Amino acid sequence: MEFPAARRLVPVVAAAALLALSACTGSSGGGSAKSSDQGTAAPAPSVSNDLQTDYENTVKAVLPSIVQINAENSLGTGIVYDTKGDIVTNAHVVGTATSFQVLLSDQSKALAATLVASYPANDLAVIKLSSPPSKLTPAVFGDTSKVDVGQIVLAMGSPLGLSSSVTQGIVSATGRTVSEGKSEENPQGTTIPNMVQTSAAINPGNSGGALVNLSNQVIGVNTLAAVSNGESGAQAPGIGFAIPASSVTNLADQMIKYGKVVDSGRAALGVSVRTVIVTNSNGSQTSGAGVVTVTSGGPADKAGIQPGDVITQLDGQAVDSSQALSTVLATLKPGQQVPVVFLRDGASKTVQVTLGTLQ
Repeated sequence: MEFPAARRLVPVVAAAALLALSACTGSSGGGSAKSSDQGTAAPAPSVSNDLQTDYENTVKAVLPSIVQINAENSLGTGIVYDTKGDIVTNAHVVGTATSFQVLLSDQSKALAATLVASYPANDLAVIKLSSPPSKLTPAVFGDTSKVDVGQIVLAMGSPLGLSSSVTQGIVSATGRTVSEGKSEENPQGTTIPNMVQTSAAINPGNSGGALVNLSNQVIGVNTLAAVSNGESGAQAPGIGFAIPASSVTNLADQMIKYGKVVDSGRAALGVSVRTVIVTNSNGSQTSGAGVVTVTSGGPADKAGIQPGDVITQLDGQAVDSSQALSTVLATLKPGQQVPVVFLRDGASKTVQVTLGTLQ
């Protein structure tokens, strides 16, 4: 299931256990709960004034850096990147549009913006205000290496068009590799490595917004919410993903300086693929990533891989779909030499490929 408005829901494939929760009551060590005849209510739980103050201070500090973006057919969020008017967001928020309307957090008149660059492979884009105001407040991006599981975070954005909204949660995991579905701007689909998983609510319109720690630092760009793998495809509450700050700043700096990403740091084979099923001579079937095109002079071309070949293994890992190939590539680096196993005319072949850089 996909939402047209600035946020994709994606199935997350992972080993999972079903956890049954039940309410339990009882006594311990012979002690018992007592109630008076008057039915005195239990006192309300106390709230740490320090923690509440931290929440409020972070919202006040970071929310001015969060903007709402209106594109041709989508609504999303962006983060003010610098005082020159550059704003970072998701590639799927901008889509194929080149002009936008941006609403600052103070709800002032919408401002015009144009596309700087889009990099769908990491679902990132930069747009720029045509006439940036002097009151812009750039966000502070944190150090991804210091993001810890259990850390309290806030997600800021425009869910369902409700600008300047804030939800809270924790960092649930780091280093996740997550795949998005295919789109008009990225027909191959997108697999993004090293994502931050969070329990903070992410809804349509939150895409491109900020995942923030209580030190007032952006630690990620909110991008995805998971859906179940069942027939309903319903959203899985409390499972969202953000592109880590280190990737955001690295790619945004390149887009601002060069108008494109020149060094993604991500591995590529130099092929376009689609999932195929091959019937073997004994009647069994094998699924893999069928090669549709091969980039001339690219890594696969140099290794002798041709259109029509079906890739079944990469670097010793099974490849049974185009998504699986992207997932394995996301764990590798440019320049690595890895074995690629593929089928050609029913015969299995293995070649060594020196990986290139994903453009």
